[in-house]
Amino acid sequence: MRVVQVGCGKMSAYCMRYVFDRGGEVVGAYDVSEEIVGKDISAVIGCRDNHGVAIEHIDNLDKSLKACKPDIAVITTKSLVSSIYPVLEILAKNHVNAVSICEELFYAWDSNPGVSRKMDDLAKKYGVTITGSGYQDVSWGSMVTALAATAATVKTIHGISSYNLEDYGLETAAMHGAGLNTEEFEKQILEVNNVSEEEKERLIAAGEFLPGYMWPVNGWVASALGLKVTKLSQTAEATTYHEDLYSDVLKKTIVAGQPTGLRTIVTSETEEGITIITECIGRVFHPGEKDVNEWMIKGEPDMRFVMENPATVEMTCACAVNRLPDIIASKPGYVTSEKMQDLKLVRKF
Repeated sequence: MRVVQVGCGKMSAYCMRYVFDRGGEVVGAYDVSEEIVGKDISAVIGCRDNHGVAIEHIDNLDKSLKACKPDIAVITTKSLVSSIYPVLEILAKNHVNAVSICEELFYAWDSNPGVSRKMDDLAKKYGVTITGSGYQDVSWGSMVTALAATAATVKTIHGISSYNLEDYGLETAAMHGAGLNTEEFEKQILEVNNVSEEEKERLIAAGEFLPGYMWPVNGWVASALGLKVTKLSQTAEATTYHEDLYSDVLKKTIVAGQPTGLRTIVTSETEEGITIITECIGRVFHPGEKDVNEWMIKGEPDMRFVMENPATVEMTCACAVNRLPDIIASKPGYVTSEKMQDLKLVRKF
């Protein structure tokens, strides 16, 4: 399998290593940072031996793809589908499949149907598949639907996930408003998230809605369970801490009482009477705090599972890489992963 890596930050180091571990080839890598453009990918992966693949500027993507002819691209850059669409377009026109850990891409039909249709049409035109994967593919996806499959009846599915923004880079921290002051957070984050039903629909139609990370998960779970969503809402609030916190990713100290991140709650009501509630808490952690992934099902019987301190970085990248063979084998289009088989460990490509 011939793979190219788009985005050569922290997450790419794991993705490229996992590709090599499975016998794949990384035949190209691209970024915008002049600090790493020109360096061998070994500098990002952290290995001693050069792989003979120099990181190129993203502006060279089209020309480079024509030369290296990859099967699929792994994209680890942005969090919104509108942000990664230009790259997806170049990939598709070069007949390259794509997976991205872009959170919205996991199930973008409810938050940006316009770009979703464009991606679907584009991929079908050029005979490729575009899919979102990552941590949520299992921990917020197939693991949840598997638990639901053990129930006689389900009334409510409730998920709570917290994660440390220090692990994910500037783009993710910015999406959560970490480091903003209270007034900036209110204007840039809360005013966008806490909108009326009418404004939400207008923003979605215009492709300007800002979904929380759990918003796509609600749609994915509903689709996987064959549920028809009648109402989908989102609320948000700032997280704070009572002491000053230094953020390495922001390179600054967050003053006590100022926003350390974002808590969003997404609620889906369905025609079948099952309610899906998800809470996503992304913040700069205080000392000793751990990631938590918790899911509860109310029904017959009530059920609960908790993952304490999941290795979200490694799991995000492993899920994306383990999904590569499914994407290549899939029908063309923007195909969300609940339409594929449940994710499995792939030892060799």
